Amino acid sequence: MKFLHSMVRVRDLDANLRFFCEGLGLVEARRKDYPKGQFTLVYLHAPGQEGIEVELTHNWDSQEDYGSARNFGHLAFAVDNIYTTCAHLDQMGVTINRPPRDGHMAFVRSPDLISIELLQKGEPLPPEEPWATMTNTGSW
Repeated sequence: MKFLHSMVRVRDLDANLRFFCEGLGLVEARRKDYPKGQFTLVYLHAPGQEGIEVELTHNWDSQEDYGSARNFGHLAFAVDNIYTTCAHLDQMGVTINRPPRDGHMAFVRSPDLISIELLQKGEPLPPEEPWATMTNTGSW
């Protein structure tokens, strides 16, 4: 058995590509438009990890309420430096819902409220401000 991908529905494809590609550093592997079904599929992967993908499904002109996405759970990514990643996302206007106070774990949400867990590769980093004393914001 081989794991292929996880799928999440997105309302705004451009905003989500900015978040996942510019914010998290994922790479677009391929995309396919389906005019008859009125949807687009975009497959993303972490650099050097082709074949393990996140599928973004964009249903054109859909007004469906996807909810808060809490029932989905979350996607998790290991990052080289959790503080640098969170600072970059913060500069992009992304709310850091659960700051990396412990130098190990943080949670943010995509533009469609998909919960994203960020984990420090290897050992946790030493606690560092402003993260060490930052409070949680919202839910993740």
